[in-house]
Amino acid sequence: MTALAKALTGVSGILVTPFDAAGEIAPDLQKPLVDRAIAAGVHVLTANGNTGEFYGLTLDEACAMVVASGAHVAGRVPLVAGVGRGVRDAQTLAEASRRAGAAALMIHQPPDPFVAPRGVTAYVEAVREAGQGLPLILYLRNDAIGTDAIAALCRVEGVVGVKWATPNPMRLKDAMAAAPDHITWTGGLAEVWAPTLYAVGARGFTSGLINVWPDRSVAINTALEAGDYTQARALIADMQVFEDIRAEEQGGANVPGVKAALALMGEDCGVARPPAAWPLTDDQMTRLRAFMTRNGLI
Repeated sequence: MTALAKALTGVSGILVTPFDAAGEIAPDLQKPLVDRAIAAGVHVLTANGNTGEFYGLTLDEACAMVVASGAHVAGRVPLVAGVGRGVRDAQTLAEASRRAGAAALMIHQPPDPFVAPRGVTAYVEAVREAGQGLPLILYLRNDAIGTDAIAALCRVEGVVGVKWATPNPMRLKDAMAAAPDHITWTGGLAEVWAPTLYAVGARGFTSGLINVWPDRSVAINTALEAGDYTQARALIADMQVFEDIRAEEQGGANVPGVKAALALMGEDCGVARPPAAWPLTDDQMTRLRAFMTRNGLI
C-alpha cells in the first residue's frame, strides 16, 4: 500500500473556502483550520471540494485556493485537489494543482446534462494528461452510470481511488468486486454513513466536520479501523445533529452549517455563496448553538 493509499484509509478533510466581508476569497483565514486539522491527526486535506464551494468559485478563485491550501499544508499531510467542470477548466485546475504541490487530483463527476459513460472516461484521461502523472481519485456522486462504467473508469491509468458518495452500499460492493484490486474505496458521505460503507469494504471517509471538530472525526476513524462499530456509532451519535442540519434544504445547508459553526467559534469564514441556504434559519442556528455548547466547542 502506497503512502497515499494508506492516508486515504483515514480521514479526508474537505476544507472550506473563506470569504471576507466583501465576499472575496480570503485564503489566509483557512490556515488556522488547516493547522487544527493536522494537529488533530487528520490524514488528508482536500482543496476545492464541495465543502469548499467548488461550484461557487470562479476558475481563477479555485486556482488561487489550491495554491493557498498547498502553502498552508506545506507537505505535512497529502493535499488532494479537486478539479472539474468543463474539461478545459479541469485541465487548467489540474496544472495549477500540480504546481501547488498536490499529492493527487480528485475529479468531480461531470454535472453536464449530456454525460456519456465513455465520455467520462475520455474526461478522466484528459485530466490525467494535464496532471502529468498525479494520482487520480474519482468523486462518484451518481452511481446510475452502472457498475461496468465505474469499473472502466477505475481501469484508467493513474486512477488509485474512488470517493463513493452515494447511499447505495450494495452497489459499492458490486463496483469493488468489478474494479481492479489496487483501488482504495473511501466513503464520501461523511461520518454518519462511514460505518455502513465500511461494512461492505470501504476504508476511511471524507469530512467537513474537520473544519470545526477534527478530533471527533479522527476518533471515529480510529474506532472503525479497529472494527469497533459500537464505539464508532456512539461517537457519531454525539455529532449527528450537526450533519442533520447540514443535510437540510436538499443539502443546501451543508456549507452554511460549517461556516455558521466557525463563526460561533470566533473563526468567521464569511458567507456561503448562493445557491446555498445562507444564512441558516433561526431554528437551525438554535440547534447548532446547542450542539456546539454541549460539546464544548464554544
